[in-house]
Amino acid sequence: MKRSRINDIMAEAHEMIRQHGFTLPPFANWTPEEFVAKKDIARNVIDARNGWDITDYGAGRYDELGLFLFTLRNGRQADLAGGGGMCYAEKLLISKQDQLSPMHTHALKAEDIINRGGATLVVELFGSDADGNFDETKGGTVYCDGIRRYFAAGEKLKFAPGESVTLMPGDWHAFWGEGGDVLIGEVSTVNDDETDNIFREPIGRFAKIEEDVEPTHLLVSDYRRWLA
Repeated sequence: MKRSRINDIMAEAHEMIRQHGFTLPPFANWTPEEFVAKKDIARNVIDARNGWDITDYGAGRYDELGLFLFTLRNGRQADLAGGGGMCYAEKLLISKQDQLSPMHTHALKAEDIINRGGATLVVELFGSDADGNFDETKGGTVYCDGIRRYFAAGEKLKFAPGESVTLMPGDWHAFWGEGGDVLIGEVSTVNDDETDNIFREPIGRFAKIEEDVEPTHLLVSDYRRWLA
């Protein structure tokens, strides 16, 4: 993806988030130079990989296959392993109309996916085989706003603003916006986007960046290069 396109997506997303009554934390507005100057006091933000995240899954077709994310807070893997402490994470996502976030599951992360506003959120679901692999014949059970619901293999559940689904490890899912763009909340156990995204197809999690302009804000995938 071109950096200029990423900058534009950030501006569009920031405006949509504001329109729905959410305000991002102050570090969301830092320039790269401000982030570098404050990297010592922002070490918790950097290590948790909180911040801007825009991906086309390496396919170069963001409007068709992509996702906007902003990680608001993220716990510690050590706390999760120890069974106490900061074991949670929270994100805001934007799924554009007909923009696919492709079929995947997680080995560790359980998550609530919440339609925070906008159009209809569509979530396509499959179950797993005995080894946790994708099984096109398997359905399963999820909880929608706390209410148990069975899903058939490949069923597409639809969620209006305010509605949600809880997904457990082994629940294979893809999602997109129907009828417009959707602001999505994600509340989960500790999030590790580098190792805990298991895609059905062999695709990348992060975009490859073409630096045609300077970044407005840093992506989490920029932290190693800018803030080491």
